[in-house]
Amino acid sequence: MTELEEFARDTLAKQPFSVLLGTELTSISPGQVELALDIRQELQQQHGFAHGGLVSYLADNAITFAAGSLLRDSLTVEFKINYVRPGVGERLIARATVVHAGKRQAVARCDVFAVSASAERLCAVAQGTVSKLG
Repeated sequence: MTELEEFARDTLAKQPFSVLLGTELTSISPGQVELALDIRQELQQQHGFAHGGLVSYLADNAITFAAGSLLRDSLTVEFKINYVRPGVGERLIARATVVHAGKRQAVARCDVFAVSASAERLCAVAQGTVSKLG
């Protein structure tokens, strides 16, 4: 395991909310990350779709992890999301990429996919600004 993977896995394990949701770090490299979680019944809204708050959480966390892979300890300071279709399936996957990084801030974008047995379908796109702590 690389130092970056170790840092990211340790950070995710220290997030009680992420642990509660069952979020998984599936890949990380400098400026890029993939997070995933299962769409359990208790995480759905009344129509059986992944709750919008769940989709938003995953996008925000992926953006912060992608930026944090370059900045290290950091926080989201701005975030926007567009829901393009309901999150229907068994799993959500968020793939985030840094589009610009400076010494103290980074901007990243994220695509969130709902995964079923047969396909991945884009359900949201997001962008955020992340700032280095300290």
